[in-house]
Amino acid sequence: MHNSVKMLTFALYSKIMEDKTQKQFEQVFASCRNLFEKKLHDYGAAWRIMRPESVTDQIFIKANRIRSLEIKGKSMIDEGIRPEFIAIVNYGIVGLIQLALGYAEKDDLTVEKALEYYDLYAKQALELMLAKNHDYGEAWRGMRISSYTDLILMKLYRTKQIEGLNGQTLVSEGIDANYLDMINYSVFGLIKLDFGE
Repeated sequence: MHNSVKMLTFALYSKIMEDKTQKQFEQVFASCRNLFEKKLHDYGAAWRIMRPESVTDQIFIKANRIRSLEIKGKSMIDEGIRPEFIAIVNYGIVGLIQLALGYAEKDDLTVEKALEYYDLYAKQALELMLAKNHDYGEAWRGMRISSYTDLILMKLYRTKQIEGLNGQTLVSEGIDANYLDMINYSVFGLIKLDFGE
């Protein structure tokens, strides 16, 4: 009986934590989407001309700046790491859209269609996070934000390698899987920045 109570308590705690994580994930993603929508209003989907390799490089710039700020502890530009994590989430979504549609020679998406794609890939990221979170049991909460940064950079180097191989890998996941992981690590960083440990 004692073991059953422990198991029930653990199951209840796990469910509460999963619900909390999902809610925080959705709140952070809503903030990222809000900025994405505002930029769509201002610039349209100008990013449609970007080849996937250029999107990867843009994410690399953002992740590299986060790491630089973490190491130096000081910023010369009045922006911290939070906007960079948001940018990685949004460029990650852009990367997934570009992989699915191919790049274009001009802005060829309406705001509505771009947001439809955004929501599709945000849902995929959430579903992936929930599946991994179930298996790993909220382990990400015990990690430092700087570890998310390093993992994003590692995924970027992997992505660049896969792009250099024209996607012809032997055993590795594709570029889309790496983009999804980068998105989720960035969301974890944002959850920690917005909600604390």
